[in-house]
Amino acid sequence: MVLKAVFADGSLPLRLIFWDGDAFDFAAAPTVAIVFSRPGLWRALLKGDFALLGDAHVKGELVVEGDLTDLIEIGVRLSKRLEALSAFRALKFLASLRLRRRSLERDAANVRRHYDVSDAFYCLWLDKRLVYSCAYFHDGDEDIDRAQEQKLDHICRKLMLRPGEALLDVGCGWGALLQWAAERHGVTGHGVTLSQCQFHHAKERLSSLHGKATVALRHFAELEDSAAFDKIASVGMYEHVGADAIASYLKKITRLLKPGGAFLNHGIISPGGARRGPSGGDFIERYVFPGGSVSSLAVLVEEMAKVGLEVIDIEDLRPHYARTLMLWSDGLEKNREHAIELVGAETFRIWRVYLAGMAYAFDHGFLSIAQVLAVKPEGGRPARRPWTRAHQYIF
Repeated sequence: MVLKAVFADGSLPLRLIFWDGDAFDFAAAPTVAIVFSRPGLWRALLKGDFALLGDAHVKGELVVEGDLTDLIEIGVRLSKRLEALSAFRALKFLASLRLRRRSLERDAANVRRHYDVSDAFYCLWLDKRLVYSCAYFHDGDEDIDRAQEQKLDHICRKLMLRPGEALLDVGCGWGALLQWAAERHGVTGHGVTLSQCQFHHAKERLSSLHGKATVALRHFAELEDSAAFDKIASVGMYEHVGADAIASYLKKITRLLKPGGAFLNHGIISPGGARRGPSGGDFIERYVFPGGSVSSLAVLVEEMAKVGLEVIDIEDLRPHYARTLMLWSDGLEKNREHAIELVGAETFRIWRVYLAGMAYAFDHGFLSIAQVLAVKPEGGRPARRPWTRAHQYIF
């Protein structure tokens, strides 16, 4: 057997169970078992065709028994030994970017594919405020509710929000940041989203604020160029923009921002420097995150400079997202039966692999995430800013 020769040292805690009932253990005490329902799946493994294996897992043709984190680790080690694919491509979560023609309609369809699964489904594993972006930890021991509240306030303090200012939340999700900023920092907030589910939830949530925070179901590009906002936040939305649309995205943000105003972009980046994103045949592109892409931090900062924004702060949050994703993954695992009742077994399997795989990717540095704060010049001069970062860390 090819794999037996590759793993002759017995270091792989994996059992393979074949369609005819035969089984093979790579180690004395395997922790994970993969059950093949037909010969074609075994051949796909030997060829490193993880896209086909991903399809089979979603359809229930390839069954995985054991801890999902262990499985992902084993999959990466397997691919390294076979030298078929790089470690991260073995997970099939990112590959070379294929640029696409974008449109408002396509962006809306992509967003709804990802976020309109079911509010009740997200409630099973997100925090109580439904914040679907990287949390912020002080020591790593906080639960997801506390860590997300810390993130919301960290963003507000980093943006230096003041009572009476106008805040735009681009891709506002279920409205948590708008609510937090209005209630605790006294701003007037407006958010936009392309998700029907998020829009209705946020509208209801913000109704108690009596006009201090509003939400609209529309593309950010449809907002009028009125330089109407003192501060703008984009949290977890940048990944939907697409590498080919970063320039137009930042131009629009700059036009919406008042002179002297601040813009915070919170988004996933590629640590390696090359532009990468899911291609049409990859697992995430098909099942989870259509139309998304990831660019390097260098590209983002350069594009900000081109539109006249001055970058004044960059914070890498990679360990925070690894921890966030693992808490989300644990929450989904604990609510397995309820999740299947809500969205079905196939969708559960998709998200189970997605969350655990992304946690692995951030933990191992295949991906990172950064908050980049920039200001817009005022009166022909650079905008004022604090002398230190002390304002970010008052609790």
